[in-house]
Amino acid sequence: MSQDYIQEAIRWDKDASGIVTLTFDMAGQSANTMNTVFRSAYAAAVDRIAAELDSITGVILSSAKKTFFAGGDLNSLLAVGPDEKAALYERSQAMKAVLRRLETLGRPVVAAINGTALGGGFELCLACHARFALDDARLALGLPESGLGLLPGGGGVVRLVRMLGLEAAMPLLIDGSTFDPARAQALKLVDGVAADADGLMALARQWIAANPAPVQPWDGKGWRLPGATATAPASLTYLRTAPVLLMKKTRGRYPAPMAIMSAAVEGAVVDFDTATRIESRHFVGLATGAVAKNLITTFFFQMNEVKSGKGRPAGVPASTFGRVGILGAGLMGSGIAQVCAARGIAAVLKDATAEQARKGLERVAANLDKRVAKGTLAAAKRDAQLARITPTGDAADLAGCELIVEAVFENRPLKAQVTREAEPLLAPGGIFASNTSTLPISGLAEASERPENFVGLHFFSPVDRMPLVEVIKGRKTSAETLARALDFVQQIGKTPIVVNDARGFFTSRVFGMFTKEGAAMLAEGVPAEVIENAALAVGMPVGPLAVMDETSMALAMSMRRQTAADLAAEGQPLPQHPAWAVIERMVDGLKRPGRAGGGGFYDYPADGPKRLWPGLAAEYGKPGVDVPMEDLQDRLLYAQAVESIRAMQEGVVETARDANIGSILGIGFPRWTGGTMQFVNMVGARAFAQRAMELAQKYGERFEPPRLLLDKAERNERFV
Repeated sequence: MSQDYIQEAIRWDKDASGIVTLTFDMAGQSANTMNTVFRSAYAAAVDRIAAELDSITGVILSSAKKTFFAGGDLNSLLAVGPDEKAALYERSQAMKAVLRRLETLGRPVVAAINGTALGGGFELCLACHARFALDDARLALGLPESGLGLLPGGGGVVRLVRMLGLEAAMPLLIDGSTFDPARAQALKLVDGVAADADGLMALARQWIAANPAPVQPWDGKGWRLPGATATAPASLTYLRTAPVLLMKKTRGRYPAPMAIMSAAVEGAVVDFDTATRIESRHFVGLATGAVAKNLITTFFFQMNEVKSGKGRPAGVPASTFGRVGILGAGLMGSGIAQVCAARGIAAVLKDATAEQARKGLERVAANLDKRVAKGTLAAAKRDAQLARITPTGDAADLAGCELIVEAVFENRPLKAQVTREAEPLLAPGGIFASNTSTLPISGLAEASERPENFVGLHFFSPVDRMPLVEVIKGRKTSAETLARALDFVQQIGKTPIVVNDARGFFTSRVFGMFTKEGAAMLAEGVPAEVIENAALAVGMPVGPLAVMDETSMALAMSMRRQTAADLAAEGQPLPQHPAWAVIERMVDGLKRPGRAGGGGFYDYPADGPKRLWPGLAAEYGKPGVDVPMEDLQDRLLYAQAVESIRAMQEGVVETARDANIGSILGIGFPRWTGGTMQFVNMVGARAFAQRAMELAQKYGERFEPPRLLLDKAERNERFV
C-alpha cells in the first residue's frame, strides 16, 4: 500500500526516538469514520510499522479532528442487505486482524485521546496497550452501539469483558453507556488524564519509555478473566438471572442486548481469536436485521437532520431568547418555566393571582430539590435557576418578553382572553405561542392582532423530562415566526417537529388511535389484562386502558363534545369509533372517569399498587371471545401507523422524519420500529397495505388503507 494512500486518512510522523505518531485526519470529512478508506489506510500503516519495526520504539494514536474518532460508517451499514452477510463478516474480521496485529507486534501502542471517541473509535483505543485522555468533561468515550441496534463489532465486546470481567462490562455494553475521561479513569479504561494536548502527548511518550515491550493482560501466561470462578466466567447466580431480566426488559423486541450478552458469555470461555469470530457473527446478524436499520435511520440520520435544522425556513437569521413569558402556572406552565430557567432564560410565570403563580414556582422548586437530593444538580445551580423565574399575577410584568407561551386550560374563550391581554406586552418583533394539544392554532390565532406572529408549541408532560415539542404552523404563521419557534425549542434542549395545523395535530391524533383501540377491544369482550399485556409486548410503555385513566376519560369526553360543536359549526360530521361507547359508559354511566376521579379501568388503593377494576369483567366480559394475540398486537401498532399515513396524506406532517421522531419521542411508539412511518417501511408498503385490509375486514373501516398507502404499495415505494 502506498504512502500516498495512507495519507488520505492518516498522517505518519516518526521522531528521533523512534516513536511513530499516527494522526487520524480523513480528507474531506469533519470526523474520522471507520469506512473503506480508513480501514485500508490503517492496514497500510500497520504494514509499514511491521516493516520498520526494528527502528520503531512505540506508536501513538492521535487525531487532527475535533473528535478523536466518530465510529463506524453507518451509511455503509444501512446499505448492507441480508444477502451480504458473508462479505460483512469478512470485512469485520479483516479490521480486527489489523488491530490484533498491531497490539501483538511487541511495541507499545498508546492512544492519546484528544477528542470524543465512541463506538469504533473507542475500540481502536481499547486495542492499545494504554490510553490517556484530555481532562475535559465534554469529551465522551464508550461503546453506544446498542442504542442503534448493534453491538461493538471491532473487538469491543471481547476486550471490554477481558478488561473488566463479565458482570462489570455488561451494563456498559448493553446500556451503551458513555462517560467522560474522569469516569473512564475510575473504570480503569483510561490510564491517566492531561490538562492539555502537550501534556497528553507527554504522558503517552512517558508510558512508552517505561513499557518498551508490553503484552496485553489476556496474552500473558496464567491470565484469568476478572470475576471468573473455577467453573464459570461469572457467578452462577448472575448467569442464571441476567438473561431473564434482560428478556423482561426488552420483551424480545430488541435483539442487540441479547446478542451482546451472548457474544460476551460465549467469548469469555474461549481463546481471544475465537471470541472475536463469535463477536463478528453476532454483529453481522444485527447489522443486517430490520431493528438496527430502523434505529439507525431514525435515531442517527433523521435525528441529526432535526438537530441540523432540516425543515427550518431558509434565510431567517438564527435567534436566541433571553426573556420568556408563560401564561398559566399549572403543571405545564411551571414545567415550561423550569426548562427555560435551566437554559439560562429569564421566565415570567403569570397566573390569575400572585399566589397561584407562586405555587407554580414552588412546584419547580420541589422538582429541583429532588435532583439536588439525588446529587444530579448542585444546590447553587438550583438557586440560580429559581432566581430566573419571576412569579406574578400582574400582566404588566410580561413587558419586554421576546416570546410569550400561553399554557392555560383547553378552553377557547379563556385562551382568547389571555392572548388579548398579554400580546401587546411583547417586545418589538416578539412572537406568541399557544401550548395546546388539540385546538387548531389558526382558530386560536383569531384572538391575535398579529396572527403572522402566532404559532403553536405543544409541550408534553412532564415538560422537564419529555424531549419533544410539536411546532404547529397556523394558516397565517410566517416563515420567520416558525424559524424563531424552532430556534427556541432547540435553545431549551428539546427536539422539535414541524406540524401543519389540524385538529389534534399529529401526536394527539395518532396516540388517540392507540387508546381508542384498547377500548374497542374491551367492547369486543377481550379481557382487560390481555389488552394491556398485548400493548406491553409490542413495546408500548403502558397499556391503553392505563393511559386513559391517567389522562382522564372525563377530559376526553369534554374535548369530544367541543369537537362535535366545532365540526357542527363547520357542517362536518363527527368521526365515529367504537371506543366512544365504552368511554361514555365509564364516565357517565359508571362514574369511573379515571385516576383523578377516584378510579377508571383501574382501582387505586391507598395501601398498594393500582389494579384492574374487577367490575370490568362483569361489564364487558363475553364468553368464548378469542381474538388472536397477533391481531391484538398488530391492531395497536397498525391503528397508529395508518393514522400517521392519513396525517401525511392530509399534509399535517410533511416528512417521515417528523412522523417517526414525533411518534417515538412524543407518544411512546416502540423504538424498535423506528417510528410509525419507518414501521411501514420495515413491513413494506405492499405487505402493510395487505395486512391493513385484513384488519379492516375483521375489525372495522378505521384500518382501511389510505390512498397514499395504496399508491406507495402500487409503486413499491418507501415513505420519506
